[in-house]
Amino acid sequence: MTWDTVINLIDSSFITVLAACWILGFVLKNTPRFPNWAIVYVVSLIAVSFTVWIKGFAPETVLQGILCGAVAVYGYQLVKQAKKGVNDNVDA
Repeated sequence: MTWDTVINLIDSSFITVLAACWILGFVLKNTPRFPNWAIVYVVSLIAVSFTVWIKGFAPETVLQGILCGAVAVYGYQLVKQAKKGVNDNVDA
């Protein structure tokens, strides 16, 4: 599965929700005393809330919110781990 496939799963009207979730996750990660385990839950809750607010409550809308939150957290981790891998290879 490529990023194109994942992005095609998310309705284009929710790309701003995805970006907002990415930023929210970054802010929470850099907030002192905020537990890392809670970030995924807060981002997911906000994503679902935003998508339902934008398009109304429907199973598809809730699923879109879950996808936005999941892709935001996964995307952040992907970038973070890629940077770590590059830095580890430079040190070796």
